[in-house]
Amino acid sequence: MPVKDLALTSPDIVGGARIEDRFAGQTGAQTPRLVVSGVPAGAVELALVCHDPDAPLAHGFTHWTLYGIPAREGEIDVAAARPGPNDDGGVGYVGPFPPFGHGDHRYYFWVYAMARPVIGEPSRDAFLHAYDDAVLEQARLVATYSR
Repeated sequence: MPVKDLALTSPDIVGGARIEDRFAGQTGAQTPRLVVSGVPAGAVELALVCHDPDAPLAHGFTHWTLYGIPAREGEIDVAAARPGPNDDGGVGYVGPFPPFGHGDHRYYFWVYAMARPVIGEPSRDAFLHAYDDAVLEQARLVATYSR
């Protein structure tokens, strides 16, 4: 997948650092603010996925899918987008909640600039499979969390 000028940052999460407890599953799972810059020309919308590849499951654990994000720079307006399924059986953001003593888990916040709209609210796997050819650019922010 292409990587050019698209960037994802956060006033709440520092890349490479530990995610604060207020964003974790056991402490209320406040949704972190995310900021997008460098949106490519031709993007019709953005999509967001937060995934923990270190979860002790065959395909990791998806914490958040969000679709229909306006293709513009600035803070992502979560209320203006469509939350999709997470691997906890719900929709929207579910905070980090790795098993006790399992060590640091990495949390990948991915933003995708899309050449065509995402229809519905697919799971992470369904989204990546059905829309891989529509990704103009992608960017990520990676942080860690452990209990």
